[in-house]
This record gives sequence, structure tokens and C-alpha cells, in this order.
Amino acid sequence: MKCPFCQSEETQVVDTRATEEADAIRRRRRCLQCEKRFTTYERVELAMPVVVKKNGSRTEFDPAKLRSSLMLALRKRPVSAQAVDGAIHRIEEKLLSSGEREVISGHIGELVMRELKRLDKIAYIRFASVYKSFEDIAEFQDAIAEIVQEPKPPAK
Repeated sequence: MKCPFCQSEETQVVDTRATEEADAIRRRRRCLQCEKRFTTYERVELAMPVVVKKNGSRTEFDPAKLRSSLMLALRKRPVSAQAVDGAIHRIEEKLLSSGEREVISGHIGELVMRELKRLDKIAYIRFASVYKSFEDIAEFQDAIAEIVQEPKPPAK
């Protein structure tokens, strides 16, 4: 670790502790050259996988695009912003925990459909109709039948 004051590479760790949130390590350092002290933080660096589109092109994962897709399907539906944030968080967690460096866009679409099915059945049908390119009424009926046949969660 270089000293930010004199650029010397000879520094010594004086104190190490976890941050209050326990998401980083705080290290207090002392430069052996100029004797000045400074603090560094060590954090886990997690990178979202690169998205591979249907045409083979690659692009960075964009959480804003994910949010806009969800919000479009949920337009005028009674779903809270907090529920949408939770869905986005779960999708991002699944992508991060996969450990993959690349993910096909279709997999993200499937994750979105799974979350929409949990949040709002109408939004799920809206998204599925575009995502799966429904071309006739029968495909809508099949998607609706799939939802109707699902077991209902027990009442609380």
C-alpha cells in the first residue's frame, strides 16, 4: 500500500477492525518513511455478469433497464415501490450468487417473469406476452391457465 503523502511503499498496519455494517475491513496504517497515518478500507468487489443478448452482442448489466421493464409491466397495478425494490434485489442476488461472468438475456427474462408472477399476475401476463412473443389468443389462454392451476399460498 502506497503512502498517500510521500508515495512510499513501506507502510505498516497499526490497527484492523470491521466496519459497523461488517461489510468492510478498516485498516489504520502508518508510513515508515514519513511517519504519517492514514486509513484504508477493504471491501468485497462483486461484479455483475455481462449480459449476452440474443444476437450475440455483450453489454453491461443495467439495473435501471431491469427496473424500467418491471415498472412497465406493473404500470397502473397496485404494487408498492418497496415490493419492486425487493424483486430487483432478489434478481441481482441470483445473478451475483451464480458466480457466472456472463449470463444470457433470456435467463434474466425468466428471473423477471418469476418475480412478476409473485408480485402481480396481470403484470406477469403483460410481460410474458411480450417476452414470449405471443401471437394469438391461445398463447394468452395457456399462460392464464398456468397461473390459475398454481396452488394458492395458505391464508395467514
